[in-house]
Amino acid sequence: MRTWLRDSASTRRTTSFPEGGSAADVATGYLIPAAETSAQFTDRGSRFLGICACVESVHEARAFLQHIRQRHADASHHVYAFAVGHGASVTHGMSDDGEPSGTAGRPLLAVVQGAGLGDLIVVVSRWFGGTKLGTGGLVRAYTKAAQEVLAATPTVRRVQTKTIAMRLPYDRYDACGESLRRAAEEDPDNAVEIIDEIFAEHATVRLCGPEQGVDAMIIRLRDVTSGRAELLD
Repeated sequence: MRTWLRDSASTRRTTSFPEGGSAADVATGYLIPAAETSAQFTDRGSRFLGICACVESVHEARAFLQHIRQRHADASHHVYAFAVGHGASVTHGMSDDGEPSGTAGRPLLAVVQGAGLGDLIVVVSRWFGGTKLGTGGLVRAYTKAAQEVLAATPTVRRVQTKTIAMRLPYDRYDACGESLRRAAEEDPDNAVEIIDEIFAEHATVRLCGPEQGVDAMIIRLRDVTSGRAELLD
């Protein structure tokens, strides 16, 4: 009998895959910024610097904003918008930071919401150049700053994973391992890993992977063992 154990992992984790995975990824994850990115331009003397980064909580978003304030302490304004989470479970935040109400934070938030990304913050730092841009000019400038930095931002797909434990009969242990290996070859993006094994009266294995892959593996192992594979609490 061969053991399946390949590596160690935590009991629950989030895994990122490069952009452009399989169609099934759409149901199992969402795109996030892969790296901090910046883009800038000048409009009638005012310099606009857009910065995008990945944040996983409101606390991280506010901490990143404070970092940018300190990094560019000489800027006139630090307008921001963020989205923590994705889809039906998302928290948004924004601020005009002293610009006329509705001319800065709201345009940024509109771009962030329309980007299709999660767990991100966009900060636009402005250095006033001496010429007022007017309400429409500010809306266009902040919108452009957010669009340009997001266009330059590389992304990865974040997939939520889970860990389960299953009890397997010894006489089907090797067949279960072979089924797991075939599943990983057929759908690498949803591959399930064995992170622990215990050998007693029965073989107990702990599996970790994308939720969709783990759910499919439960069904496969029950099929391979004619229903004798037992999902443990």
